Amino acid sequence: MSRAFTREEDSENAIAGVRERPISTHRNLVTERGLAQIDDNLADLRDIMAKAERKADRERIAVVSRDLRYWTARRESAEVSVPEPGSDVVRFGMGVTLQSDDGRKVHWKIVGEDEADPAKGSISHVSPMAVALFGKKVGDVASVNGKEWEIVKLSES
Repeated sequence: MSRAFTREEDSENAIAGVRERPISTHRNLVTERGLAQIDDNLADLRDIMAKAERKADRERIAVVSRDLRYWTARRESAEVSVPEPGSDVVRFGMGVTLQSDDGRKVHWKIVGEDEADPAKGSISHVSPMAVALFGKKVGDVASVNGKEWEIVKLSES
């Protein structure tokens, strides 16, 4: 087939050696904050794209185009989920304080995949820890990687 029939987007990506960002096959649950983060990313990328187009920076355009496709797909599939007020079981969007066998405490907020940042106390709803916690109550124990964690507190944020 003639190269004239290839998509322009493919040739842009080849310029920078840019591969598509993989999109998770899991439901794209997000908190209200997570949805705002997606919208912020899209707005920032549109600004960056405009600057790259003015400079005719093909490599930058390829990278930003890829990121725009990713965040647009994530925005289109986003499902905002808010925990029921007063819920006594672990659900998406809740904060959970855990205590290990050795007395160490940790606090996690269960959020969407794109908004998860374990260094800042948030984990993805598809992580092994979150999956082990869902549906449990204060006093219940979750086992992850051979370690047991007791749920000592739930919070709605």
